[in-house]
Order: sequence, then C-alpha cells, then structure tokens
Amino acid sequence: MNTTWNTLLRVLNEHGIVHLTLIDPDPQKQTPKNAAQIAKLAEQAGSNGIMVGGSTAFGIIDETLQLIKQQVKIPVILFPGNVSGLSRFADAVFFMSLLNSRNTYWITGVQTLGARYIKEFNLEPISMAYLIVDPGGTAGFVGDARLIPRDKPEIALGYALAAQYMGFSFVYLEAGSGADNAVPLPIVKTVSKYIDIPLAVGGGITTAEEAAAVAAAGADIIVQGTIVEKTLRKDGSKSLSQTIQAIRRAKMKQ
Repeated sequence: MNTTWNTLLRVLNEHGIVHLTLIDPDPQKQTPKNAAQIAKLAEQAGSNGIMVGGSTAFGIIDETLQLIKQQVKIPVILFPGNVSGLSRFADAVFFMSLLNSRNTYWITGVQTLGARYIKEFNLEPISMAYLIVDPGGTAGFVGDARLIPRDKPEIALGYALAAQYMGFSFVYLEAGSGADNAVPLPIVKTVSKYIDIPLAVGGGITTAEEAAAVAAAGADIIVQGTIVEKTLRKDGSKSLSQTIQAIRRAKMKQ
C-alpha cells in the first residue's frame, strides 16, 4: 500500500534519513497563507514531509492544512497537541503517546478521545512514542513531562525499548520546539544502537552541522521547525537545502 508511512520508509531506505519540516499553525506566529508558503519552500529544499501542529496550536488548523495541501505533493502529517489539533485535511496523523508524562491524559487519555475522529476523518494513524528530554520547552510544560535528564541516556533507552516492545512505529526524542540545546548526542547514539524501529530527533537543531551530527549519531528522521520557519523567510530554500544535503552526506559516511 502507498501509505504515508511507507512513503517515508522508502525515503529512509533510499537516502538513509528522512527530513520533516514542522509548521505550527498558531495565528500569533503566522497566517495560513504564510504557513503554506513555508511548506512550499521546504518541499523545494528537499524536505520529505510537512508536520503540522504544536503544543498551543488552535483555531486555524483546517485552513492552514487546506492551503498547504494546495502547495505541496509531499506528505502532510498532523502532529497534534490535543484533540483540537486533528483535522480531516491531512494525509496522516502521528498518533503519539507521551510516555514520560506524569499525567495519563497524555499517555492514553487524549488518544482515546481522538481515536474516533481519526477513523471518521479517514486519517492514517502512525504510532509514535514521544519522549521529551530536558529542557523540554512548551511541549514539556504542557505535557507535564518528567523530563529525561541530558546525562542519562540509559533512561531514554529504557523508554525507547519499551516503546518498541509495545509496538510503536517509531520513537521521537525531542528537547522542545526552539530549545537552546538539542537532544545530546550520547542519548541519540545509545537509543539508535539498541532499538530496531526508526528514531526521530527534533527540537533545537539549528544548523546544518548540528543536524549532520545528529544524523551521524544514528537518527533516522530529523525534525526541524522554528529554525526552518526563520531561515525560509530569510533566504528561501537555500539554508534548508544545505542542511538536508549535510544529513544525507553524514549517513553515507556511516
């Protein structure tokens, strides 16, 4: 089947790594029209998919998705911060469970509330084990996460292996959107060494060099949001294209 997840896995097999651009449909940050333009530039730069969502996104997600879908051919995937982040106008949804939350609402509760909408909207669910590393940012605060310490890769590994054994499609390690510090490389290396499902890493990856280092450490999927939105407005697709080329070169050297 030509599902969104299979499409991403084909990219992973071909290039060794997947790049996803995260767009936050928050009216305080950008209009739906601007979000669609960012998505178009990201596709031109070589990004393999558009994630749409955020911890505080509200109000304009349907309009944003409709405009994005008019501009791009790559998969458009929901990254919902709550049930309000669901929409029928995406290709798929990352059906995520924040495993290191203190609040069961973010582990199984919101998923139970949203499952029927996903069925009725005919969205492809892609199960994600979501793990937030210190400092955590807004996602960590809203999700009431018991943040994974930056110097404790074995804790991240325990969660990641548990996620694999529970049947999740992939693991997403995040330090928080716009974080000052990305997920530490020892955590990426440790988790990627032992799990057999894809590993995504995001939050605070701001340069091509940082992205390449994360890829070389073992990430299968690189997620960039805040920095991509800023650079695409400034210089079009040039900087993002350089980043995507850098992470592919890093994988070829492994």
